[in-house]
Amino acid sequence: MTKSTLNVVELFAGVGGFRLGLEKANAEIFNTVWANQWEPSRKVQHAFECYKRNFVTGIDEYSNTDISKVPESNINKWGIDVLVGGFPCQDYSVARSLNNEKGLEGKKGVLFWEIKRMIEHSHPKYVLLENVDRLLKSPSKQRGRDFAVMLATFRDLNYIVEWRVVNAAEVGGVQKRRRIFIFAYKNHLDFALKQKKFTPDKVVFKEGFFAKTFPVKKEPYKNRVNTIELPKDLVGISDTFAHEFHPAGIMIDGDVFTAHTEILNESFTPLKEILQDEAEVDESFYLTEEQIMKFAYLRGPKKIERTSAEGFKYIFAEGGMSPTDDVNGPGRTMLTSEGTTNRSTHIVEINGRKRFLTPVECERLNGFPTNWTEGMPNRMRYFCMGNALVVDLIEKMGETILKIDQEETVSFTQTALKLN
Repeated sequence: MTKSTLNVVELFAGVGGFRLGLEKANAEIFNTVWANQWEPSRKVQHAFECYKRNFVTGIDEYSNTDISKVPESNINKWGIDVLVGGFPCQDYSVARSLNNEKGLEGKKGVLFWEIKRMIEHSHPKYVLLENVDRLLKSPSKQRGRDFAVMLATFRDLNYIVEWRVVNAAEVGGVQKRRRIFIFAYKNHLDFALKQKKFTPDKVVFKEGFFAKTFPVKKEPYKNRVNTIELPKDLVGISDTFAHEFHPAGIMIDGDVFTAHTEILNESFTPLKEILQDEAEVDESFYLTEEQIMKFAYLRGPKKIERTSAEGFKYIFAEGGMSPTDDVNGPGRTMLTSEGTTNRSTHIVEINGRKRFLTPVECERLNGFPTNWTEGMPNRMRYFCMGNALVVDLIEKMGETILKIDQEETVSFTQTALKLN
């Protein structure tokens, strides 16, 4: 039978969205044994300090160092059942070694290869990752290559992979935040064997991890489906692969089925539901007359003649957008520039006065508790929330993982996992 707890390791942890979501699903089962957050370009590690403040952990459980420096001996001892993390979209090109014997990872510092290293030395049952949805189409000159490299890497590590692009505002959230989630599971699990009995389309539309978590309509959007067979050679994928991946799909043994799914019962939470009482909002968040004029320009339509670096003249055109955000609808995608005088910044009008969202409201936009990021400068509070994921989505996925794991009968040892 399965263990009473699932040991979790959280990579690229930020302010702890994955851990918070899993603990909301079941804090007694999801047991975070180690987490890593390190921002190499910053002297003050605000996200790290926020994580430590909100989760009572010892230094052995939480790391503020370069993940590439973590020794394999440490990875082996954690007994990882669930590996989670949000990682940056980078260049996943690979090259062949000089003696032509095996593929080498691409650019140094690409963090996906650290995920691969972690899996190779721990073989978790489940891997849950998050990224921006453009991962499916990168790089622009070879569409789909990077995602194919990732899928093939999981294939070679003996995992089945499901993925789905989820818009939080379509599944009850308060923000139009589209992110790709990747769920990989060892191919000899009971759940894996069950999925192999279904046709790939049935997994994606009804029986799979994401179909159970976020149900979709029976038919693909505009009949958009595609099947792909991944080349065996990772280097060959890097050199020549170019195919279209749709927002949902499954990969089993290198065979890919991908489709454009639509949420079955779309719903959202209106922006007004997360706004603070006006008595709680400091005067500094209200726009000055100068800022009001600046935003009117930034959010208005425009056609501007510009000159390129090569001396060519062209017209830069930009459509207009509403001068304020509709509080009766979901919020737009929050970026790290939130709270600055920027076209993408949210502006709400309450009782005839325009203002920014407060850091507390931005926390709520992502499903974090009030004042989760308290203690760091407001600019960093906005920045961290612009990077964060929507906690409620992780809670729902965590609940599905629990249901899957409750039905597992496979006995796990590190040796057995390495052989499968």
